[in-house]
Amino acid sequence: MSRTSVADALESRDAEARVRVIRALLARQVLSSQRDGELFRLARRHADTLRAWFEAETGWRLIVEAETVRLLTSYIPTGPTAEAIAQRHPARARRGDPPFTRRRYVLLCLALAVLERSDPQTSLGQLADDLVLAARQPGLETIEFTLGTRAERSDLVAAIRILLEYGVLDRVAGDEDAYVASGGDALYDVDRRMLATMLSTKHSPGMVAGSLGPSPSIGDIEAALQKPPPAYTDEESNRRLRHAVSHRLLCDPVVYYDELPDDERLYLTNQRVPLTSRLAAATGLVPELRAEGVAMVDPEDQLTDVRMPDQGTDGHATLLLAEHLALVGAATIASLRSVMRRLAKDNASFWRKTTRDTGAENDLVNDALERLVGLGLVRVIGEGSNGAVEPLPALRRFAVTAPTIRDRKVR
Repeated sequence: MSRTSVADALESRDAEARVRVIRALLARQVLSSQRDGELFRLARRHADTLRAWFEAETGWRLIVEAETVRLLTSYIPTGPTAEAIAQRHPARARRGDPPFTRRRYVLLCLALAVLERSDPQTSLGQLADDLVLAARQPGLETIEFTLGTRAERSDLVAAIRILLEYGVLDRVAGDEDAYVASGGDALYDVDRRMLATMLSTKHSPGMVAGSLGPSPSIGDIEAALQKPPPAYTDEESNRRLRHAVSHRLLCDPVVYYDELPDDERLYLTNQRVPLTSRLAAATGLVPELRAEGVAMVDPEDQLTDVRMPDQGTDGHATLLLAEHLALVGAATIASLRSVMRRLAKDNASFWRKTTRDTGAENDLVNDALERLVGLGLVRVIGEGSNGAVEPLPALRRFAVTAPTIRDRKVR
């Protein structure tokens, strides 16, 4: 084998390794030496190249430490479809766990604040006591934290498990489930380096607090924390547009042109082929370029928590409802419930028995629409049986037509 062939083979292997690492970081944002092994070692080996790629294409920072690799992502969804998608992808401590509620998000933020002032090692019980005190500060009067019930302790443990996932906490002894059941405890080491990276913003809260007024909304706070400094050159303006569009393509399952700001729409229209080609080469995603927009499709089905199609009764029902909407167009929720009753009867031997119970179609339709809205495939207007479902252009990829059989002459 010639030197050129060897060099090409090595470069191909390194490129494949970088794709694996980028995909892992897009999925979880944190790689640790203990949990991720080979992926962590590959991230360390290609740290300079990966850091340069993220900076050039997304503006996101990659922090490489001795035991962890952390990608600091930031993205504020704007537009009706992007916002609807974001609302249907709440945090979860573990796959299959209940989604995060407002209480859980508040507890997570309070836990981070408490850990900033904690000792290098703390217990779950001590952290809970500190959280109860922290929750008494002004502004949190509408949410009561006593942690005296099993449900409240479960909320705290969900936040703790997020911190364990990110490496902020490292369990030394004990078990969270025992704490939920009352009477148990757990001991943790606190990694202050990882704790310092949990807030991924362009400005610190202290810098923007004075300009927000006495009672700012969550949207105002988020916008102020992520507001970029002024751009003084055309090069800097183009770089920010590239980052903004890349964020959308990497974070949302579909991007529609008519929902983009004028400058982002013009940039994506002019640069969609080179931009999506670079993203595809680095991530393994496959770009679908349509007249209405762009979707970056994952053939390995790794970078999503909502799958389409999916296994099981709910997944099959969602697929069949998507096919129906792709063919008939806009429909009312009442009509979709009628369709679902028929589908449950037609698929009685495949679906679970409870789908044929009276009223079961309501839950099936609601679950299916949540999935479809969360994938940017439909828009729901209104609530209840009078609500309307409007198919979005990407739903057409699920349209199925009857096969055409032509007569053939026997040879």
